[in-house]
Amino acid sequence: MPSRPPSTTKSSPKPTSIPLPTDDQPEAGPSVASSIRSRGSTVSSIKGKERAVDDEEESEDDKDDVEDSDDEDGDDLSEDDQDAHQAQIDQIGKGSPQINGESPHYKDDDCIESEDEGDEEDESDEEDEEPALKYSRLKGRIPEILAKDSASTIAVSPRVIALGTHNGMVHVFTYEGAKVNSFRPHAAGVTCLKMDEDNDFVATSSVEGRVVIHSLTSTESYAFDYKRPMRAIALEPGFAKKNTRAFVCGGMAGNLIMQEKGWLGYKEQIIHSGEGPIWAIEWRGNLIAWANDLGVKIYDTTTSQRIGYIDRGAHAPRAELFKCTLQWKDDHTLIIGWADHIKIVRIRNRAKSQTSTGLPALTVEMTGIYQVDCMISGLAQHNSSYVVLAYIAPDTYENEATDNPMEQRRKAANRPELRLIDKGEEVNADALSLANYHMYGCNDYSLIKSQRENEQVFFVISPSDVIVVRPRDEIDHIDWLVERERYSEALEAAEELRKKHGNALDVKAIGLKYMNHLLAQGHFDQTASLAPKVLGQDSEAWEKWIYTFVQHHQLPTIIPYIPTKDPQLGKPVYEMVFGHLLVNDRQALLKTITSWPTDIYDMNTVMGAVQGELEATKDDPILLECLAELHLINRQPAKALPYFLRLRRPHVFDLIREHNLFTAVQDQALLLVQFDQEREVDKAEVQGDKSKHGAAIELLVDHTHSIPIDRVVHQLEEKPKYLYMYLDALFDKDPQFCLLYSDRMVELYAAYDLDRLMPFLRASNFYDLEKAYEICKQRDLVTEMVFLLGRMGNNKKALMLIIERLGDVQRAIDFAKEQSDEDLWEDLLTYSETRPSFIRALLEHVGAEINPIRLISRIKDGLEIPGLKEGVVRVLMGMNLQVSLLEGCQHILNGDCSNLAMELQAAQVGSTRCSSLINEDVATSTCTICHLPLFSPSSKYPSQSLILLYLCQHLIHAQCALPEDVDLPQRQENINVTYLLANGAGGGKGQNWKSRAIGGKLGYAAAVRVRVGRCPVCEVGGRRGSKAG
Repeated sequence: MPSRPPSTTKSSPKPTSIPLPTDDQPEAGPSVASSIRSRGSTVSSIKGKERAVDDEEESEDDKDDVEDSDDEDGDDLSEDDQDAHQAQIDQIGKGSPQINGESPHYKDDDCIESEDEGDEEDESDEEDEEPALKYSRLKGRIPEILAKDSASTIAVSPRVIALGTHNGMVHVFTYEGAKVNSFRPHAAGVTCLKMDEDNDFVATSSVEGRVVIHSLTSTESYAFDYKRPMRAIALEPGFAKKNTRAFVCGGMAGNLIMQEKGWLGYKEQIIHSGEGPIWAIEWRGNLIAWANDLGVKIYDTTTSQRIGYIDRGAHAPRAELFKCTLQWKDDHTLIIGWADHIKIVRIRNRAKSQTSTGLPALTVEMTGIYQVDCMISGLAQHNSSYVVLAYIAPDTYENEATDNPMEQRRKAANRPELRLIDKGEEVNADALSLANYHMYGCNDYSLIKSQRENEQVFFVISPSDVIVVRPRDEIDHIDWLVERERYSEALEAAEELRKKHGNALDVKAIGLKYMNHLLAQGHFDQTASLAPKVLGQDSEAWEKWIYTFVQHHQLPTIIPYIPTKDPQLGKPVYEMVFGHLLVNDRQALLKTITSWPTDIYDMNTVMGAVQGELEATKDDPILLECLAELHLINRQPAKALPYFLRLRRPHVFDLIREHNLFTAVQDQALLLVQFDQEREVDKAEVQGDKSKHGAAIELLVDHTHSIPIDRVVHQLEEKPKYLYMYLDALFDKDPQFCLLYSDRMVELYAAYDLDRLMPFLRASNFYDLEKAYEICKQRDLVTEMVFLLGRMGNNKKALMLIIERLGDVQRAIDFAKEQSDEDLWEDLLTYSETRPSFIRALLEHVGAEINPIRLISRIKDGLEIPGLKEGVVRVLMGMNLQVSLLEGCQHILNGDCSNLAMELQAAQVGSTRCSSLINEDVATSTCTICHLPLFSPSSKYPSQSLILLYLCQHLIHAQCALPEDVDLPQRQENINVTYLLANGAGGGKGQNWKSRAIGGKLGYAAAVRVRVGRCPVCEVGGRRGSKAG
């Protein structure tokens, strides 16, 4: 629903704390807090857009009444009357109110006329502003009841709604409108109705002077007759749970009465009196707030003291004209809505220093005042904002004493408005369409907030209507966008809502409305782009919309969006698209052929159509490519290859390689290379080409098994450059492939790539040296000639070429070093005898290859050599450096030899102590490897084992030192046996048996040493040390 533009309603500066009363005089006096009018005149309030009730229309009788009233009063609501509507509120009560001590400034007629002229533009802007609230009538039995009676007041609890009528009835409903209970506590109209928090008791007051408290769940009931009309009543918090059953009430008698139940029945206590009728009462916690003719007072039940007073203002209208609304925001904040002011009062603790003088412990502070351009019929809290039910007073005539009956007639009331005020700014305003609104005044309307937990719902009542007001949700926002044909925003919001809550909303329906709207406006591109999102997988809808585009001659617009999978449409649809593109857009036809799958249309049908069109157009390049692509898609690459060759497409080589078509092109090598070299490629293709000589050469080189080398060489002989490119690439791949063509490669390199000639001459040994020399000689390639002469053994001639043609001494020296020929050095020295520059260069660059004295001795007396001194000094420095290096090396060598000799001597003359078992458990000498005793028998070595003692003093079992596949040599005979044998033979004469025993031991030790090698413990330690290093 459209809403009225927000007006500016600013809050006043925070006033100072109001002092506590010391007697019965008003504690705070008239409010001096500044207030600012939000709009210039009440005419602007009528600009609020009417809010039609969503759920049901007004009854025909109500409509007739409104129409009759409008007919009767239509003449009265003239433009002049509307211009004078600004002063309505200010004329009610005691004159015009002052704002900040000054009389308000009103617009003159010219200003009002200029404002009226801008109304049309303002209203057009208002239509684009979304309202914040939505409205519906409460259903159920309420319409039936209000058709016979009229509502006067309402109260809500967490479970039910109670409605009081002018006939004295109380009806209890659920929040959905179902009737729960009805009773008649009064014979006259109900003026106030309150319910306790537990949904148990209903308290009512009436103009007949009675107060009734009725239980909904039991027979408990209380009635009190005060003989004067009662206007307000309030139950103590937790009324149903307390035995005191306390309540306060008041009315036209001007007494605020508290009734509290004791042992002997109810006890009456007059809290306050003498300041006029009691108009409203609210009780929260231990605080009671009530309104009388002078203002609002607050009473603390804990201390039985009045703690604060907020006056109505010096120029406020009479109290009975516009009712007061009191609402506790929390236990310490009271919101007051009376006439055209909203006041926020805060209850605070008084300083301890002040309470000692007898003042109450609590004090009040007014934290904000708002002045609006209407009368407040109801007020409720909505999050951090205020919902205000605004009554706009009807216009009056300037001449009240006229005899004209039309001017004396009472003017019809304006529609009430529901306004949302946030931080002093009006953010939303809706004019409500209530039945018979023209007959009602400010006190006939009420606004109350639902008491259900976590529910922001409000109820607006008039004598003939109960309206439910709810904040608009996301679905309402989407509906509002659709109503204003803002389909793009509506569709986006619907998709976001679907992500959060699933498919609770029909997004497709919104999208279809949007597409039809765009189609009607001729926005075919937007309609087509929206189709995938809206139509989704509905194949029938897709076909329908495609034919719709065909009817509008806009098929190309939707072709890019036509689905080929999920959903897949019928083949006639796709073939129709191909037929259209074949005639009208062949470039798009080619793109479609390459992007669409083949199973969605008949391949033969499309190929036949393209072939027929190709014959008619005589080799159209796009149709050639289309037919080639169709053959490829149909798995016929051999048939597609001729078309690509005719088109000279660069990817033809990839096609040949991908489909293994090498045998088909083995006799077209020259054609392929020419095509590859002549085709025009863009920079991207050039940068992406990884081949050195092009794709054709790469193709021929990579598939020599399918395309023979000799056949390719024979074809490329007519184009030597192409032959060079082929042989060069072939040589890079495998030099063995080019052995037969080495001489030809020398000639080709000399002609087309000199940088590659020398590397080839060095790398290959299969070319003819003399032919290669002649080729280089013809082209005067001195460097290559020097290399070839050196290879042929003519070093002297090569040296002369370097000296005479190149004049490069360093190259000559390097050449002599490379050849290591003493005669070559002699020739170089002889040549340099008469050339000072060569002598100096030799002195600077010659190293250890020749003796410097040999060079210096050849210098002739009297020969002037520039820079000779520097050269000789450099030679001397070099020789000195060599001598220093030799001396240093000799010193290191001597030191190492001395250290090693000392280690050897220490090892040879040293000794090692070892022993057998001390007892059965402890061994003093163990093997370093296996850690078993050396000399005790064991299961591993059942007989006395051989023990090895190395010079490093490691004792090891011989078996532990042997490799796995090596055995110890057999031991020699026992020495005693040798002695006996020697005595038996020679009678014990001589010492031969000793020599024989020692020789056997030495031989056996040598055999063991060969098998076990070095100390295994030291070798392992050495390897670990090297790894660590």
